[in-house]
Amino acid sequence: MSLQIPHREKANGNTGATKAVILVGGSSRGTRFRPLSLDVPKPLFDVAGHPIIWHALTAISKVPSIQEVDLIGYYEEGVFRDFIKDASSEFPNLSIKYLREYQALGTAGGLYHFRDAILKGRPERIFVLNSDVCCSFPLNEMLKLSQEKDAEAVILGTRVTEDAASNFGCIVSDAHTRRVLHYVEKPESHISNLINCGVYLFSTDAIFPSIRSAIKRRTDRPSRLVSYPSSDNLESSFMIDDDDESTRNEVIRLEQDILSDMADNKQFFVYETKDFWRQIKTAGSAIPANALYLQKAMQSGSDELAKPSENIIPPVFIHPSARVDPTAKLGPNVSIGPRVTVGPGARIKESIVLEDAEVKHDSCILYSIIGWGSRVGCWARVEGSPMPMTTHSTTMIKNGVKVQAVTILGKECTVGDEIHVQNCICLPFKELKRNVVNEVIM
Repeated sequence: MSLQIPHREKANGNTGATKAVILVGGSSRGTRFRPLSLDVPKPLFDVAGHPIIWHALTAISKVPSIQEVDLIGYYEEGVFRDFIKDASSEFPNLSIKYLREYQALGTAGGLYHFRDAILKGRPERIFVLNSDVCCSFPLNEMLKLSQEKDAEAVILGTRVTEDAASNFGCIVSDAHTRRVLHYVEKPESHISNLINCGVYLFSTDAIFPSIRSAIKRRTDRPSRLVSYPSSDNLESSFMIDDDDESTRNEVIRLEQDILSDMADNKQFFVYETKDFWRQIKTAGSAIPANALYLQKAMQSGSDELAKPSENIIPPVFIHPSARVDPTAKLGPNVSIGPRVTVGPGARIKESIVLEDAEVKHDSCILYSIIGWGSRVGCWARVEGSPMPMTTHSTTMIKNGVKVQAVTILGKECTVGDEIHVQNCICLPFKELKRNVVNEVIM
């Protein structure tokens, strides 16, 4: 560490100070992550043995020019206190702070509201990461592209199927220069299968004036506010403390209000990742994210994973405090949380079993999330359905009805002996005494 800091000072013009901001959202949103978000904020939900935002911090810690990370959201301060304490000791090269919005400001509004804190120390660039994405976060590669092109903004992009593309922000780019020519958030017709991954690198000289211009446009045209794409949830808006302007209620979002204007500028580029990427929007999407992070850990030779054996099909994460009977068969893509008990002859595949849960003998768990302190009886079967790796959805159509592909048991649910649960979502504290298929159990 002591060698790096002088190097950064010398490098000055080359790799000036960079900060990272992770947008963590707040408790009034995240309803699609229920029932899991009823008991833990989505950014702190464990995927592959670690909270979702831990995976982003791991990547940030590998960028030598970053020493400070700000988490911006509107959860209460205490929510992230323990996580920040643990992360600060695990990533000693990073100073991690939580900046609390008093209500939802929008992805760009939060940056602008806390601009003084972010600009402290005069960073040349800031990474902005949405907390609900799962990827390998190629931040050093984005930084390299930014320096090569003298970019004002670099966006992380990935290719998806044409039918999936319209669910995301779509990027039209110059294949040779990688310059972004056009950006549209969730277009109504197909324009590109290169989509926004929710990871950005901005020049501080460019991003804050861009947000300020968007605010000015909004305040200059109040009559158009209602039809404006970002006018959703205006009641959960924020006050802009702008030098001479009167304070006004606003929600400003990067995706709808900033990026399309930045595409008109010649200094906006896209770094296209060929590696994995998934959004973690719904509770069920934690299952593909768990698989992708476990596979990444296996490829990198992580010593956190369980050693492969006759009954451990890698990759499998087992918390040191969990008790797994040697005759239970686990894997692939399984995470077993703290103090979990797995009985003899149990079979668990493509699933997450959260802390203090009990899986009794000869039960079977496939494509499912077993909630904190839940109990799965002996010879019971809790299962979802396999989904193709190319899909970005966790729902499927069965008999003309949309159902969850992943079965989710909320906190302290009980599945009786020999009960079969398939493609269901079960809210906390429920006891299942009969077979259930394709239901939401409330």
